[in-house]
Amino acid sequence: MLPGLFLWLFLSYNCLLPLTESQTKIPIETVTSWADTFGAELYRIITKFSGSLLLQKKYKDVEPTLKIKEVDGLELVKKFSEEMESMLRRKVEAVERLVEAAEDADLYHEFNTSLVFDYYNAVNINEKDENDNYVELGDEFILEPNEHFNNLLVNTTYSDIQLPTNVYNKDPDILNGVYMSEALNPIFVDNFERDPTLTWQYFGSSTGFFRLYPGIKWVPDQNGVLSFDCRNRGWYIQAATSPKDIVIVVDISGSMKGLRMTIAKHTIVTILDTLGENDFVNVIAYNDYVHYIEPCFKGILVQADRDNREHFKQLVDELQAKGVGTVNKAVTESFKILREFRDAGRGGLCNQAIMLITDGAMEDYKFVFEKYNWPDRKVRVFTYLIGREVSFAQNVKWIACNNKGYYTHISTLADVQENVMEYLHVLSRPMVINHDHDIIWTEAYMDSALFASQAQSLLLMTTVAMPVFSKKNETRSHGILLGVVGSDVPLRELLKLAPRYKLGVHGYAFLNTNNGYILSHPDLRPLYKDGKKLKPKPNYNSVDLSEVEWEDLDEVLRTAMINGETGYLSMDVKVPVDKGKRVLFLTNDYFFTDISDTPFSLGVVLSRGHGEYILLGNTSVEEGLHDLLHPDLTLANEWIYCITDIDPDHRKLSQLEAVIRFLTGEEPDLECDEELVQEVLFDAVVTAPMEAYWTSLILNLAENSDMEEGVEMAFMGTRAGLMRSAFYVGTEKLSNRKFLTREDKESIFTMDHFPLWYRRAAEHPSGSFIYSIPFEEASDGGPPEVVTVSTSVTVTVGGKTGLAAAVGVQINLELIQRKLWTATQQPNDTDCSGVEGLCPLNCQDDTLNCFLIDNNGFILVSKVSKQTGKFFGEVDGSVMTQLLNMGMFKQVKMFDYQAMCKTHHHHHSGARPLLSPIYAFLAAVKWLITDFLIFLLEFNISSFWHSDNLADAKSVFHHAHKHKKLEALQPCDTEYPVFVYEATIKETNGIIECGDCRKMFVVQQIINSNLLLLVTDAACDCSIFPPVLLQPKEVKYNASVKCDRMRSQKPRRRPDTCHAFHPEENAEDCGGAAEISASLPLLFLPLGMTAFLLLH
Repeated sequence: MLPGLFLWLFLSYNCLLPLTESQTKIPIETVTSWADTFGAELYRIITKFSGSLLLQKKYKDVEPTLKIKEVDGLELVKKFSEEMESMLRRKVEAVERLVEAAEDADLYHEFNTSLVFDYYNAVNINEKDENDNYVELGDEFILEPNEHFNNLLVNTTYSDIQLPTNVYNKDPDILNGVYMSEALNPIFVDNFERDPTLTWQYFGSSTGFFRLYPGIKWVPDQNGVLSFDCRNRGWYIQAATSPKDIVIVVDISGSMKGLRMTIAKHTIVTILDTLGENDFVNVIAYNDYVHYIEPCFKGILVQADRDNREHFKQLVDELQAKGVGTVNKAVTESFKILREFRDAGRGGLCNQAIMLITDGAMEDYKFVFEKYNWPDRKVRVFTYLIGREVSFAQNVKWIACNNKGYYTHISTLADVQENVMEYLHVLSRPMVINHDHDIIWTEAYMDSALFASQAQSLLLMTTVAMPVFSKKNETRSHGILLGVVGSDVPLRELLKLAPRYKLGVHGYAFLNTNNGYILSHPDLRPLYKDGKKLKPKPNYNSVDLSEVEWEDLDEVLRTAMINGETGYLSMDVKVPVDKGKRVLFLTNDYFFTDISDTPFSLGVVLSRGHGEYILLGNTSVEEGLHDLLHPDLTLANEWIYCITDIDPDHRKLSQLEAVIRFLTGEEPDLECDEELVQEVLFDAVVTAPMEAYWTSLILNLAENSDMEEGVEMAFMGTRAGLMRSAFYVGTEKLSNRKFLTREDKESIFTMDHFPLWYRRAAEHPSGSFIYSIPFEEASDGGPPEVVTVSTSVTVTVGGKTGLAAAVGVQINLELIQRKLWTATQQPNDTDCSGVEGLCPLNCQDDTLNCFLIDNNGFILVSKVSKQTGKFFGEVDGSVMTQLLNMGMFKQVKMFDYQAMCKTHHHHHSGARPLLSPIYAFLAAVKWLITDFLIFLLEFNISSFWHSDNLADAKSVFHHAHKHKKLEALQPCDTEYPVFVYEATIKETNGIIECGDCRKMFVVQQIINSNLLLLVTDAACDCSIFPPVLLQPKEVKYNASVKCDRMRSQKPRRRPDTCHAFHPEENAEDCGGAAEISASLPLLFLPLGMTAFLLLH
């Protein structure tokens, strides 16, 4: 605080010091004259080549025929919600039909242990052997590209079957399940015909196979492994069970060393992977003492969101075995946590369970259960006996069977997946016995795993899913879950029901879940750049609403939406734009309501003022259609003027083509938004003269070589998404060929936003131009070459001012430089009498530094070309600091709660949470090689057949043991500055004490623009002042604050249903009957690895 105050006083004092003879005096009136001359010339060029004055006149002329309607935000959000509810209801109905068909098929299917049945295996389809014959389970399967499915090769007639690598594709359970589920094929097809907006439909079986429609080709990863297991997916687990409070208790006594510890860790990770954001969890390790593996979570349960699950996985990886195990204390602690949460009304308030992972239990533990769990047995206890030793099997099984749980024996890493899944079957029993088909909706996710190595759009989606039960009376008490049926809903399809044109320039719609997490939001950034690749952020689907709408400090908006309320509130917000380099100051009105029969809430945001007005113009179809056919005209192709994605014949049409065919009657079946089409027709008529205006300028340019060089193109856009453009140079000479194309999303109308040049112009006075310089380098790696200039066009009706359009030009930076240097020089014969200071003065002189900067402090013109596009504070910290102290610029503090920060650590790729038993096994190879005899005793070597579908893992082994130091990127919070010019200060000047010299500067606003002319003394070295930087800084939390943040439980709305127990449950079915066998390749892999290492 004190150093900053001292610096301010120091600078303020220096501004008042008398001038010394050694100081360069810059005449203020000269700079003012330069700025006025340059500003007038720039304004003349921009207005001429943009046609802004003509466009403003044309809209002014039609004001008497215009109506401006104020949007009723509450009515709008309710309407959108009803349409979304209707759309989602159709998806539910499709899933319900699949559930009914699957359950009926199972009811009439008799299990056949010797069933022989060929099906379409998604990996083997269309594969041939060396004799050109189709391989087993790989018959011909016709695949064709389909736009509706991201142009993937699909078969819309049949589904096909995918199995994880560790599931045998001819197991009787698999064959019977696949045979039974063939009944779903006609339902898949019928659903798609009824609702062509449906995307992927599927059935995930409890035995591990996955039936997907439309059928596709699956490709294993580079190691030949298919790690995708439908039973691990969030939609499967949520549909199969109710919310869960879980305490995982793991034995870390000395007897757990070696492979047992490796298996135990993988078991914990696999359990964590079965949890979702409606569940709560903690992990306790015990030996001589009870340890919370995260001390910060002592005595509580935390939400099992992705962040917490990944945090637990990292801590589990660090566990070490030592000491003597005392299970009683750990189990007692677990019961206490669960009881406290239950009594306090916290956690999931449904299922509660303890997962005990140990290699044996010798103590007298019965009294613990008598005291804390009997007779009600509100907490189920699941036990996992680790290792080959079975001496304590009866003890460990007794614990599970007497506490409504399930016992499993895990002797190999290959056993883990199947054995962990057993607990889900137990928790699903009450729901199955009751035949309660709860409908679940998942959080947002990107399921790129579905399509392995095939290129596809990483679209955010949600899944609607329902459980499938056995309806056979003879197995009723066993509560047999057959699997889960689901269908994906791309979130963009939902947002299409909130048309962009109804939300204004800065408005948007967003969705969040019952847990407060973002489902869809224009400011959600789920991807990050890792080198040249885009990857999903680790926590992309657990970004809280409060981390995006972060100025809702009291979380009033979040709380109301989570509670499913309908309402409204207003907030002053700072909206980052242009990659966070600039900021818009808006007052936003938030309208919100719930979407019935889903856990989602919808919000609609309208910016106060022009953002809440809709312009209604009227024109005839004939007149509008004529002007719509101009070649320079386009429409926002991401907006829905007409629905083109249902009828296959319409999918090839652009939105403009669809609108024209609708208006001409060529396609009477097209369904179009008549209000939006009417706006387009009106705008087409009003803006039609722009084409003739720009064309005449282009012709004059061709005939008159004295015309201005450097203006490259003109463009305009209206609030209906209509755009016109004209090129003043050949396309091959354009400095920025991506502008106004899909490659530059910020420059066009999209579903998420209006173009950046439109949005910035909207917050600037109409008729005054916004100059924007890109932050990317030019194609040759040099500084930016082009500047985008735009202004807004408004109309006023009945005292209401609405935004009709924005218009602008792209000009080569060289033109601005040329005009600036021309305006900022005085000829040698200048009359210098009466001028105090340097005269004649010239910006090209070595005594001066001249800059043209914008209202956020970025340099457009400098004598040093490489400074173009940089922030002025980086170039001259002394002047920027003074401008901040004088109030001409202000620093705005911004936050990014979705940032990625570098963390330096040694990375061992085999130590990450493992995706499949294959990878888990390979992570243990290092230990196996050094302790191979013990491994043979531990590993289950019986039943080693069924090995034909397991992968050769040599390359995995080689990769898993590469140690390298990485700069990994991890989610973090950052704080960063944005600098904004105070437009009420038209000019200023000052003097800075720089040690041996004094530095003078003069700043003058350029009229009708967001630009400033800044002239400084070049002779005085002021490098004693540090630069003013834009770099974001990671927000570091001390241990106490970090712990408080981790422990904090934000308000959430629990799911409506709970199925914890049922009196008809068969509690005697508590496990221990069979074990999952290992396969031959897994057994012999260590031998091969040992030989390989000895030979190399």
